[in-house]
Amino acid sequence: MIVKNRHSIGDFVILHKGIITHTPVGTNEYDLLVENIDSLFNYEIGYIPVGAAHRPDLISNVFYNSPSYWWLLMLVNNVTDPFEGFNVGDRILIPIM
Repeated sequence: MIVKNRHSIGDFVILHKGIITHTPVGTNEYDLLVENIDSLFNYEIGYIPVGAAHRPDLISNVFYNSPSYWWLLMLVNNVTDPFEGFNVGDRILIPIM
């Protein structure tokens, strides 16, 4: 499975504080991705570089030359809060795409 962006795995539309928001969270496709994440990718090991701590978009840019995969790095590394995770020098899994 090649995941191009988080919106390509489904779209769940919610109304939050009067604003329409699109998210894949809550879709069958997203749930399937989360359940099978370990079998969908091969992984390399990476380390959070100086200057990219707490910034999954910058970490994504370092490893993929694109900030677009920030959500995938958070998902496979079980990081729910980037301000608590992704510290300089942390060992992380990098899905090979």
